[in-house]
Amino acid sequence: MIEREVDVATADGAMNTFIVHPEENGPHPVVLFFMDAPGKREELHDMARRLGSTGYYVMLPNLYYRRVREFVMTPAARAEMVAHMNSLSNAMVVEDGRALLEFAARDPAAGDGPVGCVGYCMSGPFAFALAAACPERVAAAASFHGVRLCTDALDSPHRDAGKVRGELYFGCAATDEWAPPEMIEALDRALGAAGVRYRIEWYPETVHGFVFPERPAAYHQAGAERHWERLHALFARNL
Repeated sequence: MIEREVDVATADGAMNTFIVHPEENGPHPVVLFFMDAPGKREELHDMARRLGSTGYYVMLPNLYYRRVREFVMTPAARAEMVAHMNSLSNAMVVEDGRALLEFAARDPAAGDGPVGCVGYCMSGPFAFALAAACPERVAAAASFHGVRLCTDALDSPHRDAGKVRGELYFGCAATDEWAPPEMIEALDRALGAAGVRYRIEWYPETVHGFVFPERPAAYHQAGAERHWERLHALFARNL
């Protein structure tokens, strides 16, 4: 496996990004891996490596780069994390996604075909929004225990669902105060009305954050492994 840290130029600065892909048989399809609120960290690097090892050029950016180059989550840093998280918008991350794709277009190791993206928790709506903003490139987008997927906000990603051409997947925790059943039901109605290809799946006996192995209070091994199975199948069908 080849891995490196690079700075991707954006209109707002230098977005430090972890890139990993197989050493052989390239170029590989590009997958944008969007972080959750605790930030870009080794736990997510390991998840990107697992995905990359199956044949993808995975890009994991620090979405907080406008405010901090490296954020380390500690119990005392929760207020800082919330401030960083709330500083982002779907439109900002869409522009970051475009910058990542422009960078990948100059790398011979990255394929120039269909692109995938995946978001977790706070970044679930970012993956959804990118699929709508870049329908000519994003062929598959996944959200796991995503928040703010269907709200009254003017920039709620469900409002642009009709622009999506790729396949969407939403993996939802059985118990999730940040993504309650009524929001997911509203999302289901919006996606059905938009006529897009999608699947919403509930993960039994799970809570918000169940995919992360270093979050012992939330981690659910069976659910996490199902998440990998679904993600691999989604990308294999579309990329």
